[in-house]
Amino acid sequence: MAERLPPSTLIKQIASQAAIRAALDWVHRAQDLLADETVRVTEIPAPTFAEGKRAAYVAERFARLGLEQVELAADGNVYGLLQGEQTADTAPAALYAHLDTVFGPDVPVNVTRNNGRLHAPGVGDNSAGVAGVLAALEAMQHADARPAGPVWIVATVGEEGLGDLCGARAATERLAGQLAAVVAIEGSFFGRVSHTAVGSRRWRITTSAGGGHSWHDFGKSSAVHALVRAAAAISALDVPREPRTTFNIGEISGGTGVNVIAESARMLLDMRSIDAAELDQLAARVQRILDGVKSADVTVSLEEVGNRPAGNVAVTHPLVQTCAAILDRLGVTPVYAAASTDANVPLSHGIPAVTLGVTRGGGAHTRGEWVEIAPMVRGVQQIVLLLGALGRMDAVAAAAFT
Repeated sequence: MAERLPPSTLIKQIASQAAIRAALDWVHRAQDLLADETVRVTEIPAPTFAEGKRAAYVAERFARLGLEQVELAADGNVYGLLQGEQTADTAPAALYAHLDTVFGPDVPVNVTRNNGRLHAPGVGDNSAGVAGVLAALEAMQHADARPAGPVWIVATVGEEGLGDLCGARAATERLAGQLAAVVAIEGSFFGRVSHTAVGSRRWRITTSAGGGHSWHDFGKSSAVHALVRAAAAISALDVPREPRTTFNIGEISGGTGVNVIAESARMLLDMRSIDAAELDQLAARVQRILDGVKSADVTVSLEEVGNRPAGNVAVTHPLVQTCAAILDRLGVTPVYAAASTDANVPLSHGIPAVTLGVTRGGGAHTRGEWVEIAPMVRGVQQIVLLLGALGRMDAVAAAAFT
């Protein structure tokens, strides 16, 4: 049996390899190139369910960066295999980075640079994540560096909103039975090791009633009135801080005019928790509220439009330890966190998975989104070291975690 090492020792060994060291040095000199790649990715619009143009760009980059088996697949994902030095008896790992943003095709995505920051809708979530993976692959190519074992690089679709992680689901099913570990790469939150997957359930709730004229038919049931009563009751719910549980009514609409008793109204509800049982309890409480607004002339229908599984991998797991050791090596104190990302899916399949960030930023999911350029250097170096380590998870001694 191979010697099992403290994670810090393993990462020190990897960082001392000539090729990996050359790749890290390339990244250190490439800050402007990292920013330029982020700009290029950001300025290719990629709304959820319409990621094709960005996917085509990434597929072309994968091919030029020397990945094997590059494919823009029917599921919308882009797949490429970074072959490792050892191919026999080494289960592949995977990096997932989602292509899509929350913004529709009508939102301009022109990047502006100001005071060391890039500003644009979607620049952090997840353009910087995709660009960070591409930059790490370029560093590996320049240095002729390879991971110990094979690593699938997957640019996924449908991570945001009503995409419901469809790209990660497709990738995990396609690679099922192969993967030893998965790391999801996000643009922001550099320094975090997100080892807990926040579960979510998303409902489209529709109320229907007979409707009528606001004067002549006053007193008849209104679909809007029923819906807002339900929304008010939901907004008054108390939810636990531990395990953290949240809810949000993200959209609400209905009716046809100011003097019309509404026949139909609808809203989108997002419920989240790091605990699957707590999430189920919240859903049951909401269901009771919806049942309470039903009447002889008001109907309520519910469509589940998203269901992200909760899960986690222990802090003591070799994957988490190794990611923490990489950050320590780069002079960053790791923060252990929870997130809702592509990593939810492999975790639900029993595959160890975490999420890492490339840089720091703010304004996620707003038109004022921004990221910092300077942290990208260490964020990409983190991915380089990760690629060097993924095939050697079995060499990490769990008891050595500190």
